[in-house]
Amino acid sequence: MHRARLAWSPELLEYDFGPGHPMAPVRLDLTMRLIRALGLPELPALEFGDAEPASDDTLRTVHDADYLTAVKRASTALEPDPARGLGTEDDPLFLGMHDAAARQVGGSVSLAEAVWRGEISHGVNVAGGMHHARRGSAAGFCVYNDAAAAVRRLLDLGADRVAYIDLDAHHGDGVEAAFWEDPRVLTVSVHQDGRTLFPGTGYAADVGAGRAEGTAVNVSLPPRTDGAAWLRAIDAVVPAVVREHRPDAIVSQHGCDAHGNDPLAHLDVSVDAQRTAQQWVHALAHELAGGRWLALGGGGYAVVDVVPLVWASLVAEAAHAPLAAGMPLPADWRAVALEVSEMEPARTLGSAEPVPWRSWKDGWDPADPIDRAVQATRKSVFPLLGLDPHHD
Repeated sequence: MHRARLAWSPELLEYDFGPGHPMAPVRLDLTMRLIRALGLPELPALEFGDAEPASDDTLRTVHDADYLTAVKRASTALEPDPARGLGTEDDPLFLGMHDAAARQVGGSVSLAEAVWRGEISHGVNVAGGMHHARRGSAAGFCVYNDAAAAVRRLLDLGADRVAYIDLDAHHGDGVEAAFWEDPRVLTVSVHQDGRTLFPGTGYAADVGAGRAEGTAVNVSLPPRTDGAAWLRAIDAVVPAVVREHRPDAIVSQHGCDAHGNDPLAHLDVSVDAQRTAQQWVHALAHELAGGRWLALGGGGYAVVDVVPLVWASLVAEAAHAPLAAGMPLPADWRAVALEVSEMEPARTLGSAEPVPWRSWKDGWDPADPIDRAVQATRKSVFPLLGLDPHHD
């Protein structure tokens, strides 16, 4: 039996930048409440694991020692260090910030270890996916980069190749930067065009450097790209480059801020489309990596009608018990969601109708800006990997 483990501790809710900040703990609280309301903890293939703060040794695999010192100082003295991204509008200071951020890393790294050692097939950390943090600075709501640390741990344990797939609306810049010159790691990011959204990076021509040229893959989509076109873009790029990389493990980031209701991005990707992408990543893990799959959360700020639905679906998918599309959501969960958020929660898990996406194999339209963006990525990267950008 393929077993999945969800890393969770109530102390993960202590990663809290304060009132009014988009990265509010309620997103995780409502996700875990929905997971329980749906009965997922009773699934035979799902177990829960703790999330302890990562050690300094673990954090130093992807962060500079002086940056750790700065985070610890800022976490107690609450003295801003804007040169390191600490105490900014995106990353305001709060007491205990180091421990809270290190706990996110600890959850993801412990799952990576369990996946590699065969204790579980799949790991999920919905509190993870902090993909913007750089080696020496915080950025974009991210203090430490758990995704990069998890990839690094897989390499240190013996993985020859790892594929990192990032489906957040924002470019996975921190993870890409961490492995920019490492040919063992394929980073694939499908995101909104950086000319229109933070962090302003992630263009088709950004392909990695040196021996790693071709292992950074960026699909940069125009604002208002909908779910059907988003799936088409993923299908046109992700399976081909991941298959060519032949990873020993897959780490994926499932930030759900690509949804049309998200207040911080400008894509229009439905819950249904995001659930479909989860299924595709899961299938690739079984096809290519012996099932070794670590799935992380990330962005997502529509806290009652998107985030809990997408991430509860991710947990169920990892447990090989996918939730039924369009199913009614539990009335008790909806009542709690309304009470804590004062916003009307979703009534159903998306739609029962499949997303009508069209395969790239059916041809592409050079007059379509989305198709042009996808083909720009294929032309930039595919030849470097020995693939034909014009044919599958």
